[in-house]
Amino acid sequence: MPAMPPASYGQGGPTCFDKMKMGFTIGFCVGMASGALFGGFSALRYGFRGRELVTSVGKMMVQGGGTFGTFMAIGTGIRC
Repeated sequence: MPAMPPASYGQGGPTCFDKMKMGFTIGFCVGMASGALFGGFSALRYGFRGRELVTSVGKMMVQGGGTFGTFMAIGTGIRC
């Protein structure tokens, strides 16, 4: 049977800040996807076409991603 390798003391799990960054990243991606869906449908309903459509959907995506990412980071920080 092979011997166990010696324990290395510098390697641990992710820190709380790393978990919060990951929570923000996941929340930002989910918020961007929902912003694309809801923003796209509402912009098409308002009759936007071309440049107006792209800018309004882009703004909705960034706003949704930032908001949801912030709340996911806060929730992850509370769980740490």
